[in-house]
Amino acid sequence: MAGDIIQLKVRLLGISPMIWRRVLVPASMPLRELHGVLQVAMGWEGIHLFVFDIHAVRYGSFELFAANPDAPLHQFGLRENERFSYIYDMGDHWEHEIRIEAINPPPKKSYPVCIGGSGACPPEDCGGPHGYHERRDEADGYDAWRDMGVMADFLEDVVAADAPDRPVSDFLSPDVEAAMERIAARKPFVEGKFARGAVNKRFRAGDHRDLMYQQMW
Repeated sequence: MAGDIIQLKVRLLGISPMIWRRVLVPASMPLRELHGVLQVAMGWEGIHLFVFDIHAVRYGSFELFAANPDAPLHQFGLRENERFSYIYDMGDHWEHEIRIEAINPPPKKSYPVCIGGSGACPPEDCGGPHGYHERRDEADGYDAWRDMGVMADFLEDVVAADAPDRPVSDFLSPDVEAAMERIAARKPFVEGKFARGAVNKRFRAGDHRDLMYQQMW
């Protein structure tokens, strides 16, 4: 029914360890707004097309010739433990499995709300699950440790110079600058944790509604 509250567990497929979120949304919420909720909950930026697959019908971005996503959740008569899919970015193909965990769970003060989750969202445009795993493995591999060695040597040179008035830039070399750039590029693949409080702060600010129409390609 339209007045129900639905508890969803969202799991990003093809990634290990598992990245997942648990959110509560009104059954009256249209799929277009649910798209915004998933973007905020997962940590995406809303810059790509999307599509839901529910009961073998696709709803989503009109560029994909999908059905209108303004249909509310209660229209589909979904029951507990039913699943449907949500794909974001047709190039990287980030597929999410969405499972109905409960209908009318214990009430909260406002909706949508995130009540659980784990794992940081992959960076946008990193090549999908395969590209993400490759970049993550490289970020903890031999080349990454070699760059850390270059930075350690650089810091030793700065300290050994014993010249507090001399700018650090004087010690930079092309090798050090290149190592710094590579280390910065690896940062999204080795850092970051899921922060439920930050997600709910964005929900309260209405960010999920701002993302409803934002996709660019």
